[in-house]
Amino acid sequence: MAEKKIKVTLMKGLAGCKTGHRETVRGLGLRRIRHTVELADTPEVRGMINRVYYLVRVEG
Repeated sequence: MAEKKIKVTLMKGLAGCKTGHRETVRGLGLRRIRHTVELADTPEVRGMINRVYYLVRVEG
């Protein structure tokens, strides 16, 4: 069975963010504004996305 994937895009810059949120964005593999990565849809990834919901857009 194929693993579910979600696309995560960084929509806002990291200036002025908390250090922990900055590290979470890097942990998701996002490097710059409008950079998109495809990640496995796991509870761990969902938790990271929920932590920085105001910086990213999720598809899928």
